[in-house]
Amino acid sequence: MNLRIIDKDDEQSLLLQNEAFAIFGEINIKRNSGKWDYEIEKYDQKDVRKQTFPDENYKLEDINKNGFAIGAFDKGKIIGLAIFNDQWNKYLYLEDLKVSEKYRRKRVAHLLLKLAEKIAKEKKYKGFWTIGQNNNVAACMFYLKYGFEIGGLDTKVYDHTSQNGKQNIHFYYDFL
Repeated sequence: MNLRIIDKDDEQSLLLQNEAFAIFGEINIKRNSGKWDYEIEKYDQKDVRKQTFPDENYKLEDINKNGFAIGAFDKGKIIGLAIFNDQWNKYLYLEDLKVSEKYRRKRVAHLLLKLAEKIAKEKKYKGFWTIGQNNNVAACMFYLKYGFEIGGLDTKVYDHTSQNGKQNIHFYYDFL
C-alpha cells in the first residue's frame, strides 16, 4: 500500500465512490459532571440495514485552497481517501474519511490519519476534529479507538431533513 498527498496526477482519485456501511445501532451521548460519556444501543437484527452516503464531486483546486487530501493506493488503485480543511482553532478538520469496503478493517484509515498527523504538525496544528453521525457506530468507534475524544453533540442538525432524529457527535484528537 502507498499513501500520498493527492496532486494533479491523482485528481481522479478524489472520485472514490462511497460504499455501503452497516447501521446496526446508535451511540447515545451523555454529559455528566463536565465529562462526556456514551453507551451503544444495538438494534435487533431485523432493524440492521445498510446506508450509503451520496457521492461527492471533489475538485482538487477547491480542496487545496483550504486544505489537502491524502489517498491510499493498492497497486495504483485508490482504496482510501481523507480530506482535511484548515481551521482557525488549531484543529485541522477531517471533512471526509472513506475506505473501499474490501479494504476496511485493514488499518487503511489509521494509516491515512497517521500521515495526516505528520503533515498537520508541520503546519503547526495541535489536533484533528471531525463529526460522526450517532447511528454510524462503526465510524464513531473507529474515532474513539484511534484516540479521539467526544467534544460535543449536535441534536438539531437533521431536524428538517429526511434524517430527522439523527445527531452529530463532535470528535477531537489532540496530538501529543
